[in-house]
Amino acid sequence: MTDAESGPNSTLSQRSSVVIVGAGPAGLTVGNILRAAGVDCVVLECETRTFIERRPRAGVIEEWAVRALDRRGLATRLLGHAERHTACEFRFAGERHPFEYTELTGHHHFVYPQPLLVTDLVREYADVRGGDIRFGVRDIRLHDLAGGHPSVSYTCGDTGQRRVLHCEFVAGCDGARGVTREAIPAGRVRVARHDYGIGWLALLAQAPPSADRVLFGMHAEGFAGQMPRSPDVTRYYLQCPPGEDPDGWSHERVWAQLRGRLAAEGAKPLAEGELIEKRVLDMHDYVTEPMTYGRLFLAGDAAHLVAPIAAKGLNLALHDAFLLADAIVAHASGDSRGLDRYGEACLRRVWDYQEFSQWLSEVYHGASFGDPFRTGTTLARLRRLFTSRAAATAFAEQYLGSAPGY
Repeated sequence: MTDAESGPNSTLSQRSSVVIVGAGPAGLTVGNILRAAGVDCVVLECETRTFIERRPRAGVIEEWAVRALDRRGLATRLLGHAERHTACEFRFAGERHPFEYTELTGHHHFVYPQPLLVTDLVREYADVRGGDIRFGVRDIRLHDLAGGHPSVSYTCGDTGQRRVLHCEFVAGCDGARGVTREAIPAGRVRVARHDYGIGWLALLAQAPPSADRVLFGMHAEGFAGQMPRSPDVTRYYLQCPPGEDPDGWSHERVWAQLRGRLAAEGAKPLAEGELIEKRVLDMHDYVTEPMTYGRLFLAGDAAHLVAPIAAKGLNLALHDAFLLADAIVAHASGDSRGLDRYGEACLRRVWDYQEFSQWLSEVYHGASFGDPFRTGTTLARLRRLFTSRAAATAFAEQYLGSAPGY
């Protein structure tokens, strides 16, 4: 919500160079980089610290992103505890097809649950670097974004007092349902959206992974996926109609469908366990252009959402955060080129990842629509991955986020 004319009515005003709205991976990464560079900032978060440290989210982090975190002193625990994945496995037509992407590219994935990464980042920002982070705030409003005196007002969750932060820049890192993107006037932004017309039943099982790698099952009844999270917890996905009620999926129904869709000759039986999470994700993407408005800079899901088909969302959020934080640090030294080019620099990777996600969706889901033509072209794509080293290498580079030009 923008109030450029009257400004906020507050009983307590403060000043900070940067106000970061949202304490997810993007916002906390920006905050840590600014804090390390001596740029004062405040992070505002609507939820509690306990909530953000436990919120279930993605767990696949691309190698380039981990190296970038490490260069900034933000990956110590990650490097000590994350699993390194060098291969995945496609299952279709009743057969197993291992895909050794590290052998093709020399790169790998890290598997580190996002709640652990958020815990690390908030500890580094708040406890180690002494950063200012305010949890449980309400009714965040953005003011005078297009003018020379932007500010952010909010209600303190503890006191109910209205407060205002005057600043030079606002970093909008508050996700898909946040307020920062909505603060851009309708005529100044375009949101491109794509709906896949399918849902994924997202599951967390209190059970060890049934294989030491990610599994992709292509089946006439729908896609199924296994994503290891820890030695004792496994993420599973099942394709389902969009808007499906997760309560309609009993324990028995879930495991029967997983067994059927991931079945393949020579495969180990699935290790079953209690389902500790069930929710349905409607598969859609969007991209906001431009990613900036005046003194507001969007990052992560506030600017773009990519369905979890290719596990790209967290990685895009980190990419935005590195570019934005480095640009603000450079601006503090008199170089504004990074801020001027911020949105353009982000969007190249955003659109590349969106295109790959759309291509991969047809591989995952094409056989489930009952259309012989789509089934045939899906199988042709899959066979090409295992008969052409050039095709396999190109896929691996996109899957890992290491393709030339990224």
